[in-house]
Formats: sequence, structure tokens, C-alpha cells
Amino acid sequence: MRMLPGARPGPRARPPLSLPTLTVALALLAAEALAAPPAAGPAPSTPEAPATSGASSEPPAGTRGPAASSSLSANGLATLTPCRVDGVPTEVQCGSLRRPLDPAHPEGKQIDLRFVVVRALARNKLPDPVLLLAGGPGQSAVSLTGSVLPRLSRLNYRRDLVFVDQRGTGRSAPLQCADTSGRDLEELTQPGAKLRLLDACRVALEKLPYGDLRMFTTPIAMQDMDAVRAALGVERWNLIGASYGTRAALEYQRQFPQRVRRAVIDGVAPPDMVLPASFSRDGQAALDQVFDGCAADAACRGRYPELRAEWQGLLKSLPRKVGVTHPVTGKAEQFTLTREALLGMIRPPLYVPAAASALPAALHEAAQGRFEAVAGLAGQLGGGSRAMRLAEGMHFSVICAEDAPRLAQSTDAPSSDFGTLDRDLYANVCRAWPRGEVPPAFYTMPTAKTPVLVLSGGADPATPPRHGARVAQTLGPRAVHVVVPQAGHGVAMTLGCMRDVVYRFIDAAQDDDALRVDASCAQRIPRPTPYLPPTAATVAAAASAAAARETDR
Repeated sequence: MRMLPGARPGPRARPPLSLPTLTVALALLAAEALAAPPAAGPAPSTPEAPATSGASSEPPAGTRGPAASSSLSANGLATLTPCRVDGVPTEVQCGSLRRPLDPAHPEGKQIDLRFVVVRALARNKLPDPVLLLAGGPGQSAVSLTGSVLPRLSRLNYRRDLVFVDQRGTGRSAPLQCADTSGRDLEELTQPGAKLRLLDACRVALEKLPYGDLRMFTTPIAMQDMDAVRAALGVERWNLIGASYGTRAALEYQRQFPQRVRRAVIDGVAPPDMVLPASFSRDGQAALDQVFDGCAADAACRGRYPELRAEWQGLLKSLPRKVGVTHPVTGKAEQFTLTREALLGMIRPPLYVPAAASALPAALHEAAQGRFEAVAGLAGQLGGGSRAMRLAEGMHFSVICAEDAPRLAQSTDAPSSDFGTLDRDLYANVCRAWPRGEVPPAFYTMPTAKTPVLVLSGGADPATPPRHGARVAQTLGPRAVHVVVPQAGHGVAMTLGCMRDVVYRFIDAAQDDDALRVDASCAQRIPRPTPYLPPTAATVAAAASAAAARETDR
């Protein structure tokens, strides 16, 4: 579940709010290699070593200028220093806060949390800032500043915006695996390659000064967030979380309900979701919508009358040798395409309906043995700069502690196409991954004491409305659930009408007015029609129509 485009976009643009997955970002390393664009710098051979337990003078990733000292000022508040963030034309403020790696041993090993504050523009600003909780798990919130800021400009007029790199991400004791995106595709698709790479990553991460991977759970991270709040001198703030950030928001609200004024959770991944098990059912539903949409569209149905059958035939033909252009190196490569790799390639476009509209044509091409279209589509959506990569170690530390222990209890049956691929991968990785302890209360969602806006996209392949509906019902009368029927993964930042809804929800002076926010515009957003590549006949028809218009003049 990733979030938004990053502050330093790569040569290929990321889709809003979560590309190759809620989640899947790491689940399919071979697919990730097919989907990732060139990194912003040389690929490291070992995990990137961020700040150690000692004080650091380096600014947060994506920033330029001095970082604040990790000590607090005389009045107990965080020290902030002017700095620059990629993608933001004006100066912002950077800071850091020293936190114990293990909260049970406050005098033990320490880590530095890095954060950015974008001050409100108005002099008469309001006292309740907006905290952005990033997705993934594993996304850096600071790296989102440049792309999120324009979308929250109305809120930023009278409210500060706060971006905190959650522990394990960005420059807050990051748990980043080596970048494998430039390796040969044949190497990455060998049986067991993903597990071997992740095991090597785990071993390397455990050697870091802060390498106790049990200490990177959501409950501990939300204690960090509240420490930042206190250090900033904030009484209450508003939360905006997307994808995994919704789980973080729900956990923060559970632990610190008195510190939340309003919460927006967009593309809900609740704590009881069991992520690896839900991928299969939810991904299948989104893929079926693509097939149904083509069948319902006369032009698409006429062009691809046997699309479902072609897809099933393609799956049955795997594994097979195919040739594509490597999306990172640009070299033509032959590799063995497996079912797992193909599903990893078609999953990213499902997150964005505009991209999913091109899947019928791409799948038809693949069924004819031409894979450039489907690989290129995955590559366009799976890209981004090195700064935008998920911290894979944090990702698995969260999932292995919070989801993997409950896999056997999941009631989500595997789907016909995606099967148990995700479940099996996570189960195998988590057998060796150090597992943090999560309190039983983590899986509960107490009745909300303040308004919560729950947002869902009807075509979301990772966090569809069924999860948001359950959460809204559990939170009670202070929660309102808005479904955008034709939207994908994430709607608050990607759709103009919904950005306005979020603004009015948070800006409303009274709670009752916030809960009555008008979100009827969500129902009027259309789903893109299937993309049909031009043919000789359609080109000739277009030329004839253009000539006719010219004659009429």
C-alpha cells in the first residue's frame, strides 16, 4: 500500500497512492524488477546505513540544509531548523527527536526520528496541525512532502503540515534492502530467488546498530508519533492516512484518542485485515472488473471478444520463455515468465483505473506472445526514484509481527487466478523474520470519540470498500464512509472533488458539520473507457473524418 508520487520523481511517474501495491511492493521481487525505473543513484550492494544511535547532523532524506539537534530545547519543545525539501519551492523546517529503540528500555539504544514541518501561511493559524501517515508499510513520509503539499494547500493556509518518517523508513533508522532492480530478469525469476534475496537482506539489517527487527511494529511507531506531537507543543492534531497509513491512524487513535481532532483514512487496511491473505480475493475482484468492463463496452467487446479465454490460456501456458526490454537497463532480455511474475506485472495497473483501462489491449497482446505492452504498463506504474523505494525491512517487520501470525485464521479464500502466491511468500519470509510482540488490543477498534472520514475506491484491488465498511461500522456514529465507485486505490489526494471533501471535513468548526460533509461528487466520477490501440481501419476513419470537417469549413 504505497502512497503518492514522491518529492523527486523518476523518469516514470508513479500512480497516486500505491502502485505495485498495498503492499505488493515487495511481495513480488521479480515483478518489482520488471516494474521499477532506473534508480536515482548507484544500486547499493548492502542495506543503506542511515542514522545510527548517535546524534546526526544530516538532514532528512530529500532535504537540504541542517537538521535539528535531537535534543529538546529548554522549554521541552523540539528544535527546528530551516531547510529545503525537494519539490517544495520555499523553505520548510526540519527536526529530529531521539527515541528509545525499545520502549521497555528507555535508557537503552536510541534512534533519531526525522520530520519536516511546513508552517501555515496565515498569521492567524489554527492550533491543530495535519499529520500525514505514509503507506507501504515502508514509505517515507518526508519524501512525499513535495507532491502532497500542493494537494493540501488549502489546509496548509491555516494549519501546519507535519511529515514524520516512521521508524524504519526514510532517515528514521531505515531498514532498506539492496536495490535489485538492475539485475538480470532471468536471475530474479529463478525458483527461490525472492526468498534468498530477502533472507540476505534480513541478515544484513540485523547487523545494523538498530537491527533488532522486533522493534518496528505499528504500536511502537505510534508512540513515536505522539512523542513528536508533544515535542512540537501540539495539543491535538488531524490525521490523514492512506493505505497502510490508515492502520497507523487507527492505532494512533486507539492509543491516544484524546490527541485526535479529526481523522481521514483513505483505502482502509485495518489491523484485523490479514494483508497477505486478502490480496488474492481483492486483486481478483479488481481484475474481474476489467474483464466485465471490456465485455460491457461494445468497442472493446468487438475488438477482444474472447479476452477472458485468452487470459486463462495465457496462464496455462506458463512458465515459458519470453523476451522483453528490461525497464531499468533498457536491454533486450529473454527470461522465464512464471505465473507469479505475470500476476505481479498486471497487478500495478489495477491500482489506477486509467491504467487498468489499457489492460485488455495489453493482455490480448500477451496472449499472442507479445509481452512488451504488459511489461511496459507495469514499468510505467511501478517506477519512481530511489528515494521513493519502500523500506523492505520495515515492511516485513510490520507484516510478520501483525499479519502473518493470523494467516491461519483468515476467512479470505484464495481466488482462482492469484491463488495463494502472496500468502505463501509472506509465510515463508516470516518464518525466519524476527517477530515483534503486538498487544491483543491492537486488533480492536474502539468507538471513535471524534469524527472519522472513511474513504474507499470501488475498483481498489488492495483495500476495497468491504474493509472500509467494516471499519466505519465498528467505529460507530462518529464515522462516515464514502465510496467512490469508479476509483482505485486512494481517492483523497488523487481526485479534485475528494480533496475538497477532505478540506471541508477537517476545516469544519463543529464535529456535526464535519460529519455532514457533502461528498455526492464521488458518485459522478466516471470510470475510464477501455483503451483501444489504433488500427489501420480506425486511423483511416479518423483521417476521413478530419478531411470531412476541413471540407465543411
